[in-house]
Amino acid sequence: MFNQNIGISAIEEPPYTLCWSARWLGKKKMMFSSVWTDGRVVMLQKIHNLLDEADMVISFNGMKFDTPTLNAEFLKEEMHPPAPFAEIDLYRTCKGRFRFLSNKLDFVVHFLGDEGKIPNKGMELWKGCMREDRESCREMTRYNKQDVVITEKLYHKLKPWIQPHPNMGIYGGIERQCPNCGGTHLQVRGKYLTMTTAYRRLQCMECGKWSRVRTHDLDQDKMRNMQVGIK
Repeated sequence: MFNQNIGISAIEEPPYTLCWSARWLGKKKMMFSSVWTDGRVVMLQKIHNLLDEADMVISFNGMKFDTPTLNAEFLKEEMHPPAPFAEIDLYRTCKGRFRFLSNKLDFVVHFLGDEGKIPNKGMELWKGCMREDRESCREMTRYNKQDVVITEKLYHKLKPWIQPHPNMGIYGGIERQCPNCGGTHLQVRGKYLTMTTAYRRLQCMECGKWSRVRTHDLDQDKMRNMQVGIK
């Protein structure tokens, strides 16, 4: 898994990616590449390699902006699509599951009591980076990396609310695990009812996510006699 953030220039003919930053979830090492450090093609190849390796990509508005922008860049450079990966777009969770006064990343993280984005000069910063002005490039690098840090913190807070979330139990052993965080401290709390059966309902004591077991609790005789309404 990795978080991504991309600086896009609105000046040159789009698509034009200035830089990106990312890190594997839970790791300290921050990765960064830009047109002024690596050149455009190498920068794109590096993020293509990361996407090729990732099982999941965590972003904020990445499904609408970052991923399609990168895909356009890859196509322009005649690169093949990276290997398929699951996308967790925190913007969609914020918009779909809560009513914030604003769904912008900076507002949401401040609302939740965390440090926000690094203030910047807006379009002047982008222009400076395109001129490869040293101070502008340093500022953009700090800004880009900070977005990854706050996106990861937000992910951990939103984790029990994310629907759908790739099942983390796939990556564990045979022990029962929370589908969202992979935690093994689960408590049985009531039953999850469908139209035809009932499953034991579980709550993760680490992230708070609700889940259910895969096998139902009804015996075969009761299942055979169960009636289902017709619409």
